[in-house]
Formats: sequence, structure tokens, C-alpha cells
Amino acid sequence: MIAFVSGPVAALAPTLAVIEVGGVGMAVQCTPGTIAGLRMGETARLATSLVVREDSLTLYGFADDDERQVFELLQTASGVGPRLAQAMLGVHSPDALRLAVESGDERALTAVPGIGKKGAQKLLLELKGKLGAATAVVGAQRAVASGPAPWTDQLTAALIGLGYAARDAEDAVDAVTPQAEAAIAAGGSAPVPQLLRAALQSLNRTR
Repeated sequence: MIAFVSGPVAALAPTLAVIEVGGVGMAVQCTPGTIAGLRMGETARLATSLVVREDSLTLYGFADDDERQVFELLQTASGVGPRLAQAMLGVHSPDALRLAVESGDERALTAVPGIGKKGAQKLLLELKGKLGAATAVVGAQRAVASGPAPWTDQLTAALIGLGYAARDAEDAVDAVTPQAEAAIAAGGSAPVPQLLRAALQSLNRTR
């Protein structure tokens, strides 16, 4: 397997970069976002994944190892080949895809060309738990789990940290308040990590 390529950028196209490696031009398929970070003549390093078919060898390139790992994990779902996996990464970052899968966000997946509503539902089921947790969500959960602030403040801060507007975050907190109050009434405490997931689902439904 070719894990990465490194060398001067010899040519650029909307979805293709040619990297000169030891005097050989390596054609690498990339998302527009990755292409945007490259400059002609400058040295670049791309993490890569080699896809072997009976009639072709195609090298896919990524900005980092995490993006390549998600590209490969996406293909473990039925019906997802390298082109669709790359299209998904062309629309969403790895963490955005993780968040979409873990929160059941159909709209995020249907924003990818080639994925319809039924396809999105199937992908959400098959990819659940495979991509790992989004870095932002993990950080937010750690913060809310250890912070001394009331659960409402913790949850609001976590949602704002994930990029939601303050008003939307407050509305999401209101939506999960009955769930929190039920847990407290049962003699426990507000389960903030679970409330965070529920709040994200509420936000996705209202977008």
C-alpha cells in the first residue's frame, strides 16, 4: 500500500493533483478542499489510499491520515465505493460526518450528491459506531462531565462550542429539559452527555 506521497506539486485540476515523486508524476484523486490547499511547485505531503480494480489502479489523496481513515471506513458500508466516499468527504469534514452519523442527521448525508433519503437512512444504520466520536463532541462531553456549572449552562456551552448559535442552543436545551427533569426526579442527576446527543438530534430535526 502507498501510505503517502510527498514532493513538488507538478499539476493541479479540480479533483486531481500530480505530485512528483522521485522523478515520477503520481496522479492523485483529491477533494476540492484538499486541492485548494496545494500550490503549484510547492512541496506537498498527501496521505493516500490505493484502490485496486481489475482494470485500474487509482490513488486517492487526503489532507491527513484521519481523512484517509474515514474514507476507508465509509467503504465498509454496502453500496459505498471510493468515489462516493470521496464525495462525502468533499462535502463534509471527517468530524462533521462522525457527528452526522452519531446524531442520525439524514439531511447532512443527503447533501452529498448521489445519496437519497433511503440511502442516507441505510448509511446511518450501517456506519453507526464505526467512525468514532467527533473530536468536538468528545471535548464537549469531557467539559460538561467535569464542569461545576448547572447542567443547562454546561449543555448550552457545549452546543455553542460545536458551532450552533446561542439562540438555537437555548432552544435545544429547552427541548431536552423534560428528560433532564425526569432523571433528577428519579433521584439521579442530569445525564449531560446523553442530553447533548438528544439536543443535537433536536437541532437536526428543526434545521
